[in-house]
Amino acid sequence: MRVKIDNEVLFIHREDVPKYNKQGAIVRNSYFWALRSIAGRANSRYDWEYESEVWIALQRMLISFAESGYLPTRETLLEFDDSTDAIPPELRLVSTRIDGEPSWP
Repeated sequence: MRVKIDNEVLFIHREDVPKYNKQGAIVRNSYFWALRSIAGRANSRYDWEYESEVWIALQRMLISFAESGYLPTRETLLEFDDSTDAIPPELRLVSTRIDGEPSWP
């Protein structure tokens, strides 16, 4: 999931957040509701926001769902542009850097 940090708030690109599907898989829908439950703002028209106070919870949640084996890595990994500042320690275990052109303005 493409992410950026601005003023101690992590933003997940709105196109990359999980989608809720009433008839969808239980794990995927649980993942959607879990991520939404700790978000400061979670609306399909905006990027989802996570304040620094919940980053440890976010990391634990991403690890847990990644270990389940039901979701692909790209859905449980935070992708920072190469040009961003340091990845916060609370998010390092679930983060990577993307090489090349920034994929997000």
